Amino acid sequence: MMNWICREKKIEYGCHTLIMGIVNVTPDSFSDGGEHFSKENAVNYALELISDGADIIDLGAQSTRPGYTEITPEEEWSRLEGVIKAIREKTDVPISVDTYFPYVAERALAEGADIINDVSGVFNPDMAELIKRSGAGWVITHAQSGGVKEVGNFFDEFITKCITFGIKREQLCVDCGTGFGKSYEQNLELIANQKALKIDGVPLLIGVSRKRVIGTASGEGEPSKRIFGNIAADTAAIFGGVDIIRLHDVKDEIKGIKTAEEIKKWIR
Repeated sequence: MMNWICREKKIEYGCHTLIMGIVNVTPDSFSDGGEHFSKENAVNYALELISDGADIIDLGAQSTRPGYTEITPEEEWSRLEGVIKAIREKTDVPISVDTYFPYVAERALAEGADIINDVSGVFNPDMAELIKRSGAGWVITHAQSGGVKEVGNFFDEFITKCITFGIKREQLCVDCGTGFGKSYEQNLELIANQKALKIDGVPLLIGVSRKRVIGTASGEGEPSKRIFGNIAADTAAIFGGVDIIRLHDVKDEIKGIKTAEEIKKWIR
């Protein structure tokens, strides 16, 4: 068992798979656009996911679906403002904010967020300085084409940059970035080979929930109906030693995750 240091919080990992529940505060997410766009709905849904078993809540205010239109940092923050504070007043569960804008990250941390989930795939010195100063957790995502070798090299180089900059290794978490600039075959390779991406002292996160690779593999065109494909992919990742799974359908998928963990105990 190890600890992921996210400000004042020590998130234990390595004993069982942690669940990061997704709350999209957007009008155009590929899977649930608009459903939790209002602040009240976002807060209530976050609390529902926690009740269902989420260990971490991940708030996103900008869609990163294929072909998405980037919004300004100011608009992204206008969607999040007040949501983090309202959730924090009701629970001590770690809050992650899905953003690559230092402007948004700084304000999110001021409202009580613990983790910045940065999908840019870029070492931004301004973001790095904020992570260093705040002590927040930082999820590093590989966001371009590549298989296991390329992703592994990216992680090594990025972590080295972080440590050289003065960020503690214990603050970092890595995500192979399924669905971000990768081919169908690359996505499947990464899901199947999480073990090759494990790094000592750094939690490994994966998020395939409702993504196109699951739709293609399962033949399910409707993102919200891809739960069975999601569970299959999550099981493969758990057998590979993934530490955190980012997903939408916490209440149902947690059953598959628990079953996969029980089976994993018997792998020789």
